[in-house]
Amino acid sequence: MKNSLVLLVLTTFLVSCNLSNKKNTTDLVSQNIEETDHPGKKLMETNCYICHSPTADENNRNAPPMIAIKKRYLMNNSTKEAFKAAMLNWIKNPNQDNAIMYGAVQRYGIMPGLAYPDETITQIADYIYDFEIDQPEWFESHYKQNGQNRGKGYGMNMQQKQSQTTVPYGERGLKYALSTQAVLGKNLTESIQKDGVLEALAFCNEQAYRLTDSMSVTHDAIIKRVSDKPRNQNNKANTEELEYIKTYKSVVKNNEQPKPIVKNIDNKIHVYYPITTNAMCLQCHGIPNETMDAKTLNKVLRLYPKDKAIGYTNNEVRGIWSITFDK
Repeated sequence: MKNSLVLLVLTTFLVSCNLSNKKNTTDLVSQNIEETDHPGKKLMETNCYICHSPTADENNRNAPPMIAIKKRYLMNNSTKEAFKAAMLNWIKNPNQDNAIMYGAVQRYGIMPGLAYPDETITQIADYIYDFEIDQPEWFESHYKQNGQNRGKGYGMNMQQKQSQTTVPYGERGLKYALSTQAVLGKNLTESIQKDGVLEALAFCNEQAYRLTDSMSVTHDAIIKRVSDKPRNQNNKANTEELEYIKTYKSVVKNNEQPKPIVKNIDNKIHVYYPITTNAMCLQCHGIPNETMDAKTLNKVLRLYPKDKAIGYTNNEVRGIWSITFDK
């Protein structure tokens, strides 16, 4: 009788544990399904990662990563509703007075106004608030060093920087490259959002040189983009630049952090830095019939009969910035 009682208690205990474990497992599965199926996840990856990629290099991107935006907006908005309202307010009306990420605005400029439905924006914000999102490997150290101490968000605040003449040449050239990239990226994004990828090709064909030249005037420098596989033959790299491209390909392939190459020749400073591919680039520079559709390829070949700038995958060196300014 005593043995039977012990057996009954032990059986009850084991069944209880199994039910408890099963319940916990079910809860975790439900949570994972909820995260995977949340509509905001796909909307964020499709619409936001074009510029706010979690995989892009720290110095070669068009906008801060989404994790930086999340952290900054959480500083000001403790409730989910306030968080969603703040993000909706910014995306519907991005302007200098409305910004809270001052460093990012100084570095990348004001993001283009995007005609997303309110529901799309709030679903993305809802997902960002509730779930962990991907972040770049370099972000945590960057955030500790720059973001949380100033309380002004991601990126450098140019008003706190030294004057241009005392900034090291490599950093100065990189600033010129990144600000030009931000202008090109902003205008390209606006064109894609407004007219689609095919019309954006026409924008690149007609406007990219004009915008780059205007930034050359702004910075009093010669700013060029050159490649070993140029789309426009005017962007063909020379012998020296081809060696730098080769060097940067090795650096990126080894998952190392690229640094500006600086040359001082005849009182002229030459700065070089890699241009790497991201999801937005692959729409026009990717693998045909995979990341680049047939219509896009056909239009590329009409606009650029000698094009060589296709077949890329994510995070490959597509060329380099070549910046020249007076010493």
